[in-house]
Order: sequence, then structure tokens, then C-alpha cells
Amino acid sequence: MLNKKEIIWREILHRCFADGVFVFTQQELAGTCHTSLSTVHNALKIPRASGAIIVTGRNFRVQDKEKFLLLWASHRQLAKDVLYATTVPEGAFAIEGAMPPRAIYAAYSAYRKRYDTAPADYDTVYAYIDREQLSEVKRRFSPAKGTPNFFVLAADPRLATYGGTTPEVQTFVDIWNLPQWYAKDFLTALRHKLFLS
Repeated sequence: MLNKKEIIWREILHRCFADGVFVFTQQELAGTCHTSLSTVHNALKIPRASGAIIVTGRNFRVQDKEKFLLLWASHRQLAKDVLYATTVPEGAFAIEGAMPPRAIYAAYSAYRKRYDTAPADYDTVYAYIDREQLSEVKRRFSPAKGTPNFFVLAADPRLATYGGTTPEVQTFVDIWNLPQWYAKDFLTALRHKLFLS
């Protein structure tokens, strides 16, 4: 699951891209993300060193949201979050249709659910769940041989507050870390939506 630093980064970036908020206080972020001030302070070191944010007194400002987003994308290690993977011969839409109620769609499925379209055909599904749901997922999607096309990722405690799909910034970062050939098409389309819409 996302570590505390990435949870903080996601919250900052989500507010920048979704709400147009660029100025934050460390105190407020610590409260929102249910973490300590020292954790927030440490989370800001890398984006501060890169010039993505500027700290001024009690506040800090996101100076370059694109650089910050790409910084997170380059630090993300999605493979570490995989709780379960299996092959579902029926394909992506069948997987999405049989998902447990509290699953959070990620990557390609998140894009399609959010925009009701997809820039390319895809055959692999990623979804976040909390660990308590893992047995239900395995019941619905039993282990099978073959190249996996369904990956279950560990959800962090705050992810559900963003709704039934990952927020756009996390969708971008997750797809950035995926190997499928069509990831590039999704990234190009999502980048356009994030920066030009």
C-alpha cells in the first residue's frame, strides 16, 4: 500500500489538479492525512529539493505540479502493492463486472470508469482492496494458471475517501508504472485531461 509520504503527496496533488489549490499548511495536511507534523515535514523534503514546492514560513506552495506528479510517478513501486494476481479468461469487462462492492478501480479501469471511454483496448485489470476483502476476491476470482490479467493491490486507509476509483493523479502514477503496451496511450490521454482541460 502507499506509504505515508505517498499518501501526503497524493493529497497535495489531488487538490492541485482537482480543486486548483496550491497553498497548504503542514498542520492542516497532518490532520487530513492522520499523520504527524514530522511525517509531513519529511514528505516535503524531496519535492522541495527538486523545486516542485516552495516552503515559505508556515505555508508551502506547489510551484510545479507537473514536476511533482512525475516525481511521484518515478518513486512509485506499484509491484510491491500486489496482494493477489490471477488469470480470468473472460477478460477485463467481466472482471470489472464481478468486482466486490468496496473495491476501488485503478489504472485502465479507473480511466474508463471516470471518463466512460478508453484510449485503447485493454485486457488487464487492477483494483485496490483492503486486506479484509481478499478472501472474497479469491472466492470470486479463483487462482488459475496462465499470464495474470487481474491484479489486486493493497488499499491504504484513505483511498476510499476519493470514491470508487483512484483519483486522477494516482491513476496517472499507477499507469506510469505498468508494463502493458497500451499504458502509453492511457498516459497520453490522461496527461491531456490533467494539463489541458
